[in-house]
Amino acid sequence: MSTIHVQITIDAPPQVVWDTVMDPNRLGDWVTIHRSVTVRSDDAVSEGARMDQVLHVMGVSFKVHWTLESVRAPRRAEWQGRGPAMSRAIIRYGLTANDDGSTEFDYVNEFHPPGGPLGSVASKVVVGHISEREAHDSLTRLKQLVEDATSEAGG
Repeated sequence: MSTIHVQITIDAPPQVVWDTVMDPNRLGDWVTIHRSVTVRSDDAVSEGARMDQVLHVMGVSFKVHWTLESVRAPRRAEWQGRGPAMSRAIIRYGLTANDDGSTEFDYVNEFHPPGGPLGSVASKVVVGHISEREAHDSLTRLKQLVEDATSEAGG
């Protein structure tokens, strides 16, 4: 298993950040490895919601089947995913309001590759540094997206 943990402060209230990160149709606006999504639930932000997402890493596209396992709007969400070759992933979003009106966005991605311990070692060597860089890049894009929209709405 490899774990990526990235935090960023976004100059917007938690509800605004939440509305962006929980909208499957906005994933392409901020997730750098996102290619497409098919929402399979009528309510995409309720526990049990499902979606299929195509991601692209190191020149390879693959599909992940996501289920929203737990949600406490607008503070926490946990998505569990199944990918190719019995790989699994868990993504957690945590949002905390800061006293200045900004939001601390906490992103955790746990990847469980196929192949047991050997697969874990290979995963860390091959994609570990790429995953962390992509997570940082994605959260930077999210920050810019939300702050630009907040600025336009307020000014």
